[in-house]
Amino acid sequence: MTTSGFLLIDKPSGPTSHDIIDQLRRITGIRKIGHAGTLDPFASGLLIAAVGREATREIDRFVKADKKYTAMIRLGEESDTYDRTGQVKKIEPAVPVDPSAVEAVLKRFVGAQEQTPPMYSAKKVGGKKLYELARRGLVVERKPSAIEIYDLRLIHYAWPDLIVSVHCSSGTYIRVLAHDLGRSLGCGACLYELERTAINGYNINKAKTVAEIANDWQQFLFAA
Repeated sequence: MTTSGFLLIDKPSGPTSHDIIDQLRRITGIRKIGHAGTLDPFASGLLIAAVGREATREIDRFVKADKKYTAMIRLGEESDTYDRTGQVKKIEPAVPVDPSAVEAVLKRFVGAQEQTPPMYSAKKVGGKKLYELARRGLVVERKPSAIEIYDLRLIHYAWPDLIVSVHCSSGTYIRVLAHDLGRSLGCGACLYELERTAINGYNINKAKTVAEIANDWQQFLFAA
């Protein structure tokens, strides 16, 4: 039976992506395991794991692929991390933002653009990870990255929370998108919930939790 291939993992909110990989290493007894794109600890959803040397050699096809997300964004707040895990501060607008204004601003974010990575990220500047500098209270200049948002749709809005679906290129920070949306609306915004729903056509509906595959993980392996 093959011991190299890919697994569609449904990551819960809480553990890091690396925690999930460590669990898979214990289950499979295989050290050579990687994943196709980090999910923040508070985020949930699809994590594609490459098991074995052959699969890890091919993982870039998923890392560089487009992604889909469902995000819950809270208006009227901002945080230093751009999500609910940071130091959140209230920004009370005079009146709730009108739904038509939300729709109009969302449309402006569709297309090719440049996005500045957040200070609380694993991007490196001068050999140092940005989050290490941020924890020391430092803010440094970051070079914007070219990204593209293919589709951005409002699913539900009831002040102060809005739920959106996002289809975007690899390297897009949904936290930054939430922050920038808030600035464009003039009320601030903070990412509160995030689920990755698809990677390059592979959908969360086909994913399994680590517990679900623990007893017979090989049957869930697939070749890309």
